[in-house]
Amino acid sequence: MATRHPHGEHIAAHRHARAQLIHALTGVLTVISAEGSWVVPSGRAVWMPENVEHRIRIAGDVAMRTIYVAPGIRPDLPTGCEVIEVSALLREAIIAATGIPLDYRDGGRDHRIMELILDEIEVAPRLGLHVPLPRNAHLLRLCEWMIAEPAEPVTLDDLAARMHVSGRTVARLFHREVGMSFGDWRRRMCLLLSLPRLASGASILEVSLEHGYLSPSAFSAMFRRSLGVSPTEYLVSKA
Repeated sequence: MATRHPHGEHIAAHRHARAQLIHALTGVLTVISAEGSWVVPSGRAVWMPENVEHRIRIAGDVAMRTIYVAPGIRPDLPTGCEVIEVSALLREAIIAATGIPLDYRDGGRDHRIMELILDEIEVAPRLGLHVPLPRNAHLLRLCEWMIAEPAEPVTLDDLAARMHVSGRTVARLFHREVGMSFGDWRRRMCLLLSLPRLASGASILEVSLEHGYLSPSAFSAMFRRSLGVSPTEYLVSKA
């Protein structure tokens, strides 16, 4: 399925009986479920298993391509939500698939394109573009607050004071609940929040300050360590 979505659109919570591969040709998608948020820049895709409730936020002018996959059709397809790298081959196969009728003939060219898409999904590199959310209710409220106010300077001791526990207890809780340290979680959160803002046309200076960085250079250094390119290079590559 091929659809277009304007900047700022919100697709309400829904679920599908089939798994989905949601690919952004342009713009940035943020896919949100009970397990966390997955940010999908252009050139990437998110795999969404069947019957998982999710909603989508749109940043930039998004050209979306969606592949629907019947449950259990391949044993090696992802079992959870994952952002994947979309190779040039997979991208062209997805675009070709949008012109294939639903009642395509088994064994023919159209069937082989669909099988190729599944082959490419199975071997596609998985990307860490996910902000996991804790199940602990108190910590979840604090994480949601940090996501809503990313410019707020927050330390582990600040969180400990709000929870009336020690910093060491909060550190252990982060590792147990989200599988990473507080510092790693916050850096990833800021990085993934910055991608939709950059896609919407915000300057690197604006995005840096909005996410608690004192200078664009500090933000750019974090961005390069995480994605392998600077924010400027990232924007040029998506233009």
